[in-house]
Amino acid sequence: MRETRDRDQEGRARNARPRDDLGRPLPYGTPGVERQPEGLVRTPLETVTEAQRLLGAGMPFHAHEVFEDAWKSGPEAERALWKGLAQLAVGLTHAARGNSTGGARLLLRGAAQIEGYVAAAPAGSAATRTAPTYEIDVPALIDWARELAARVAESGGAVDAATLAPTLRRP
Repeated sequence: MRETRDRDQEGRARNARPRDDLGRPLPYGTPGVERQPEGLVRTPLETVTEAQRLLGAGMPFHAHEVFEDAWKSGPEAERALWKGLAQLAVGLTHAARGNSTGGARLLLRGAAQIEGYVAAAPAGSAATRTAPTYEIDVPALIDWARELAARVAESGGAVDAATLAPTLRRP
């Protein structure tokens, strides 16, 4: 057991343990996957590009961290979009780890969070948002999340994150 807590340069507690490709902590000294830098401000297109790269590599936990940075640093009108995308990525993470209940819940929560960004939302819908979506295919992501949530809830087993990773942008 470590006697001192991991701290960043400002003295805030940070977990410096290495992590695997699904974000699970590994023992100190074990080689792990390089972590995403925290608090990095990217343009929205850089966020989508980096998250897609990580999702395609089977690293949805790390994609979640990229979305989380956008959620925390972006304009208020876009926060629900980035938060929902982070929830989708962490839902895929849980499903890949074999946590079917948590994975399904987070996938559905993320789908609900981004639903207001669908361009063809019903007129007068309170959920309609006016923020840009940066060519993110929101309807396809919602369908993907709901289908995967049903699949993992039914199967109860772990899924392959790289194989089932969504495509974020419209073709």
